[in-house]
Amino acid sequence: MKALLSFLAVIVLILIATLGVDVANLHFLFGIIIPYLAFVMFVGGFVYRVLKWGRSPVPFRIPTTCGQQKSLPWIKQAKIENPTTNLGVVVRMASEIFFFRSLFRNTKTELRVGADGPKLSYGSAKWLWVGSLVFHWSFLIIIVRHLRFFLEPVPYFVQIADSIDGMLQIGLPPIYLTDLFFLLAVTFLFLRRIVIPQVKYISLAADYFPLFMIMSIAISGMLMRYYYRIDIVAVKELALGLVQLHPVIPVGIGAIFYIHLFLICILFAYFPTSKLMHMGGIFLSPTRNMKNNNRMVRHINPWNPELEYHTYEHYEDEFREKMKKAGIPVEKE
Repeated sequence: MKALLSFLAVIVLILIATLGVDVANLHFLFGIIIPYLAFVMFVGGFVYRVLKWGRSPVPFRIPTTCGQQKSLPWIKQAKIENPTTNLGVVVRMASEIFFFRSLFRNTKTELRVGADGPKLSYGSAKWLWVGSLVFHWSFLIIIVRHLRFFLEPVPYFVQIADSIDGMLQIGLPPIYLTDLFFLLAVTFLFLRRIVIPQVKYISLAADYFPLFMIMSIAISGMLMRYYYRIDIVAVKELALGLVQLHPVIPVGIGAIFYIHLFLICILFAYFPTSKLMHMGGIFLSPTRNMKNNNRMVRHINPWNPELEYHTYEHYEDEFREKMKKAGIPVEKE
């Protein structure tokens, strides 16, 4: 039911864009106003969430580790898993951000019935790591490729990424590898949520909605490239106009483009309020970005306020006569 509601929500968004462009001719709204609003909401929401997280006090060193801490000289330290230097933290964070190091070690727990009855068993969950890695890297390369619409001249690294990604020359236009990998990866992540009972039980509509949105964006983008040809020059003219703050609406782009653009705008506006904010939160995770040097440095909580304590001695001075009348023993007569 939760997946169905999210799917219907995406269908409604597609219908809104289709009717708004084809029936109401609201090209200015869907081509200029909504993209600017989405950009402001994305940047403003992203900065707000990051600043809010950055202000959260972290009074203790709480890095999660799975390696040997720095101890006696003859005990080998896990310098990346349990870093005590800034360099170790940087390497650990980089391996987490680019290669999902902790997810690689993720395991799955199952209750299996054997000859001696039910028993917990632990196994590898590498498919989740592979799917997540393919999804995120494909997403990144697709975003880099799309920079050619917003920049003139097109940077050299964008041209290199485009040529490598389109090396699979089967007809015209060339098939992008990341398009296929991205669609397969997001489909895998969706099927995992509806096939595995434990994951399905904890999944919410907020988990399905981004998957359907991203899947719809990928499908609409592939339709534009391989089936419903659009005017690429007009698209770049619109994109450059938006970036240069001199927007224009070229004629004859097609409704499929505005559907694609509208879905991207909704995803951008939704991004700061969703779980997708882990993109920014990973950098502020105290369990990852801290050195584990508790044995080397004494850490004092800098947020401890100066408090005025009311000691027992002051308490007795204040209520001594009343305590005597009540028969309560006092230290001073």
